[in-house]
Amino acid sequence: MPFSFRTGRTRFAVAAAAIALSSTALAGCSDSDGGGGGDSSAPATPPSLIPPTTSQPSASASSRPPAGGTTVSIKDFKFRPADPTVAPGATVTVTNDDTTTHTMTATKGKAFDTGDIAPGKSATFTAPSKAGAYPYDCTIHPFMTGTLTVK
Repeated sequence: MPFSFRTGRTRFAVAAAAIALSSTALAGCSDSDGGGGGDSSAPATPPSLIPPTTSQPSASASSRPPAGGTTVSIKDFKFRPADPTVAPGATVTVTNDDTTTHTMTATKGKAFDTGDIAPGKSATFTAPSKAGAYPYDCTIHPFMTGTLTVK
């Protein structure tokens, strides 16, 4: 037999060392802010509650759309309307009525970009001042597309 424990004290010391090592290893699986595997009364903030950011100075995020202007809503992974027509320099409000974050971003150039819009939030941007058709998509879900027409 390769290991022979002759006394009860040796067995006790080995068992105590094994318990101490496993307790130390398990304590490393948790952290104090609730982000690890342990219980915490203050859970981490879910990504859906983190305020949206904007990547263009002409876009701003809010909970309510401003009065006037054109509104595009996002629901069921679709822009509604998908092909809005606006006047040059008009205010466009994009409301996310979906369950996940979306964007409304011009696909050519940097004509407009709402940045990330969290569920239940809105963002506004100023339409381009030059007349034309501006294809756009959701950069997170590129299958969501439309065209903003400025005239």
